Amino acid sequence: MTTPLKTACVIGGGPAGLMAAEILSRGGVSVVVCEARPSVGRKLLMAGKSGLNLTKDEDPSAFLAAYDEAAEWLAPMIAAFGPDAIRRWAEDLGQPMFTGSSGRVFPRAMKASPLLRAWLARLDAAGVTIRTRWRWTGWDGEALCFDTPAGPDRLAPDVTVLAPGGASWARLGADGLWAPVLAREGAPLTPFAPANAALSVPWSTHMAPHFGQPIKGVCWRAGRFVSRGEAILSARGLEGGGIYAVSRGLRDGAVLHVDLAPDLEADSLSARLARPRGKTSLSNHLRKALGLDPVKRALLMECARPLPGDPQDLAGLIKALPIPGAALRPMDEAISTAGGLQRAGLDDSLMLRARPGTFAAGEMLDWEAPTGGYLLTACLATGAWAGQGALRWLATQD
Repeated sequence: MTTPLKTACVIGGGPAGLMAAEILSRGGVSVVVCEARPSVGRKLLMAGKSGLNLTKDEDPSAFLAAYDEAAEWLAPMIAAFGPDAIRRWAEDLGQPMFTGSSGRVFPRAMKASPLLRAWLARLDAAGVTIRTRWRWTGWDGEALCFDTPAGPDRLAPDVTVLAPGGASWARLGADGLWAPVLAREGAPLTPFAPANAALSVPWSTHMAPHFGQPIKGVCWRAGRFVSRGEAILSARGLEGGGIYAVSRGLRDGAVLHVDLAPDLEADSLSARLARPRGKTSLSNHLRKALGLDPVKRALLMECARPLPGDPQDLAGLIKALPIPGAALRPMDEAISTAGGLQRAGLDDSLMLRARPGTFAAGEMLDWEAPTGGYLLTACLATGAWAGQGALRWLATQD
């Protein structure tokens, strides 16, 4: 007598969910992926618009440090499916990879769409079924409940993997509506908060000529978070990798500061500023003596006018210029979110203690990381870990 196939339902069609589905299907499980939006991988496609940064080629200890408090929790998952494994996985999908000067790893095509198409084709060939516009609403006993285009429906799989995302970019599917469902089950949750977020800054009209300009060669600081990354000056405030990397500091209550001349010490700046300038305007003096470009000079004038006449005081401002009124943009505009399902609510295989046979992965877990390949790596790694955990659990049920 033939033993019937075990069945799995993966809720969420992002990187974590699709990776869990791939692992389960490889293990001989019949998999259905249920996605609330009209198509899968929507946030992945958005992330790939400016070049799909899948992971980062970096010393393992430095790579893990990017996850801050969650590093110890994620360490075994990233060791099992980290940057090297992700690169091989993408190349197995026919996507040659390259490493940029900063260590960031991209597909040569740069876009996410070729990789996603190849991935979905492989999942389809493995028998994975994808159902879109199927929104999970919770449990009825042991059955999973969904709102679907045809009305309410239920599934009763042998194992479930939850990977519905965090709570940013709701239009792409990560709306956090799963949180109340798990709260009712007694799962411990950390409230959501914006991560990798742009900033609102109430600029004066004097800044308008510089909107859209990059701010390069500076160092941003907010509390213990420091970044030498680039930012864009926009009509709404500041955005870009340099700002995202320190946005957590603002979330924790720190003030944003920028060092406009990070490669010069304050004493050197002071000496240069003390040079006689004759009839030269202060703006031109800053340009000639320090090499400050128009955007940096505008930022200095905007945030600290009237500038102090003492060279030492002015040098101190240039090295640590506060940006008054800088505040995080709304969570739905953030690239990712902090908060989510706490480690205490999961066992070492990412199975919910409150719901045996249900696993969790991706951004719904309570971890955060900067952009630069860390976010996607952890999503893929936790998806693979949850998929492996689900296979082991199914084996114990026999």
